[in-house]
Amino acid sequence: MCDLSHHHHADFGFIVDVQEIRALIDETRRLSRTIPDHAARVDALRPAFAWLLAADGWLPDEFARPDETSGMGGGIGQYALYRDEAGTLCLFSLVVPAGSSTPVHDHLAWGLVGVYRGAQLDTTYARLDDGSEADKALLRVATQQTVEAGEFYTLLPPDGDIHYVKTISDTPSVSIHLLANDTACVWRHKYDPDAGTVTPFRSGYSNVKCSRRAG
Repeated sequence: MCDLSHHHHADFGFIVDVQEIRALIDETRRLSRTIPDHAARVDALRPAFAWLLAADGWLPDEFARPDETSGMGGGIGQYALYRDEAGTLCLFSLVVPAGSSTPVHDHLAWGLVGVYRGAQLDTTYARLDDGSEADKALLRVATQQTVEAGEFYTLLPPDGDIHYVKTISDTPSVSIHLLANDTACVWRHKYDPDAGTVTPFRSGYSNVKCSRRAG
């Protein structure tokens, strides 16, 4: 298990400084330098991301529990594990209590999302309008998939970028997200598919503050 000496109080860098996270970030940096195409890069990252999801004991308990004060609502905890200061890469854990769902939202960056503990139902939407009205969106359900511990999927906007997840296990689900932005600190979008509305939102992290320039 990780010990407290691996927890950094800084808002950037390796907030949880363990070999497993460093290996994934190093591989992401290497592939980002050598593979310019997003889809090819994400595909090349699959082995390293799968290895992180399969490893035991690297995620501290305090980054795997719900957060009743979170900006996502519903007790959902969003914990930064790594953030670069340029806002081009982050790794975080997302904890969704049993039976709870995230809002329908987007990410605005390529990346990988996988379940570390528990199980989730992932529902993605296709956008049918042209986006010309900033506060409106016409969506339809495109795919649904059950994601168990150790399984993951890719994000390559606009495909699959609008979604929500619901925990379908009896215990909170913990998912790990590697994304090419500073996800919780950029202004993204929350959607109401029934009403056809779009609302800007910034979820924030449960454990670190967003910098002024990030939003």
